[in-house]
Amino acid sequence: MNMDSKGYTQDGTVDLRGQPVLADKTGKWKACAFLVGYEAFERMAFYGIASNLVGMVLLTMAVSIKFLKPSCENGVCNKATTTQIAFFYTSLYIIAIGAGGTKPNISTFGADQFDDLNPHEKKLKASFFNWWMFSAFTGALFATLGLVYIQENLGWGLGYGIPTVGLILSLIIFYIGTPMYRHKVRRTRHPAGDLLRVVVTAFANANLKLPTHPSELHELDQQYYITTRKRRVHHTPVFRFLDMAAIKKESSTRPACTVTQVEGAKLVLGMAMIWAVTLIPSTIWAQINTLFVKQGTTLDRHFGSDFQIPAASLGSFVTLSMLVSVPMYDRYFVPFMQRKTGNPRGITLLQRLGIGFVIQILAIAIAYAVEVKRMGVIKAHGITGPDEVVPMSIFHLLPQYVLLGVADVFNAIGLLEFFYDQSPEEMQSLGTTFFTSGIGVGNFLNSFLVTVVDKVTGRGGGKSWIGKNVNESHLDYYYGFIFLLSALNLVAFLLASKKYVYKVESAEVVEGCEQIEGKALGLQV
Repeated sequence: MNMDSKGYTQDGTVDLRGQPVLADKTGKWKACAFLVGYEAFERMAFYGIASNLVGMVLLTMAVSIKFLKPSCENGVCNKATTTQIAFFYTSLYIIAIGAGGTKPNISTFGADQFDDLNPHEKKLKASFFNWWMFSAFTGALFATLGLVYIQENLGWGLGYGIPTVGLILSLIIFYIGTPMYRHKVRRTRHPAGDLLRVVVTAFANANLKLPTHPSELHELDQQYYITTRKRRVHHTPVFRFLDMAAIKKESSTRPACTVTQVEGAKLVLGMAMIWAVTLIPSTIWAQINTLFVKQGTTLDRHFGSDFQIPAASLGSFVTLSMLVSVPMYDRYFVPFMQRKTGNPRGITLLQRLGIGFVIQILAIAIAYAVEVKRMGVIKAHGITGPDEVVPMSIFHLLPQYVLLGVADVFNAIGLLEFFYDQSPEEMQSLGTTFFTSGIGVGNFLNSFLVTVVDKVTGRGGGKSWIGKNVNESHLDYYYGFIFLLSALNLVAFLLASKKYVYKVESAEVVEGCEQIEGKALGLQV
């Protein structure tokens, strides 16, 4: 049956009842509008110290209901009971579990609303992750500017209650959009099992001779992929050892894997390689965001005669610059580069990441220069105390915050799109897991690196680079160190990018002729 002639989606997506869906009544931005709205509220909740409805309810109860929080009298609070502590931490763990269930899937579900086999929808999809992250940062901006103030000045119960109500509304919006959603049909029962089978079979065939030409490897005919509506992935010359799994054998208890299955395993290995060289940028982003605040607390934070800017509030400029940069990137930069390169995205996915990492390094260099200036002012005025204000405006930190926001448009959004786009078919949520786990590992490495540098530089009574008294520390040395670390990592990223080969798969079959979706190879530097 020709699905396209009847107005159905070409990629085989279905509704909740498992029936084919009409292309003009489902998916695209009219479905994603509900998901984008959900994401904005969810991010607002997350940056207000939550990211899941049920965790949110319990946490709100923990700071609102009298017997669930420690009693206070005349500004002095009693120690929390064992029950109160247990309830509070249970709330936090449920939040973590909820986030683990939603974050790897929600953006993938949004991207699935666009039919890759429809040229018009494929073009629309190229902008999806830009606007997805735009909605996420919009929620984050409201949280950092509004919720933090409410929590600290009007009460934690209200501060947690507002995002809880907002998240309830977002779920209502999400469910209203249900008739418009498209759902991918799983055509492989155990996709992760196929990856493991490739590795095991490759080692089992290690003593065999690898054919000289890829056409001699095992692969099913094109008609199989037409019938099953699966995508055939074409052979690539990387990770050649895994090709051993596709060697044809006349008699064997272990059947050969297909080239498509082998290429799926190669894609995961390739993504893992790129993931590894993005950990340092994730680590540095977390470090600088923390250390910028430490710098800011020592500077003159007056805005006008009476108002003092909270040092942490400058973090909102990261979000603001990102919100300004996303429309400029999508509406001006991409069309300009499309005319230059002919690439539908304007630049390749890895080029986008590389540009983001370079901008991040520039932000570190500016942070170093500002810290050198701050140290000079400290020396000139003989400042030593941890609470002494350095006569230097906090707005000196603004450029580095702004640059981090611009860098996010390239590397944060680029990473999410890269891992989704390059994941094997039916494993796109694995790509989102790569993205979120990189952020998590980066935060862990951040704490580890700061601790190690503090211990090593402060050994033997020496002056720690990152001491409690920032006015007597050497953050300039530390910024120089992470600048060098970033530069070395950029070299590693460029090398990995040159080794990386984008997946090439059959996109569709038109009147018996196979149409190949080809991707540019490498970073092209």
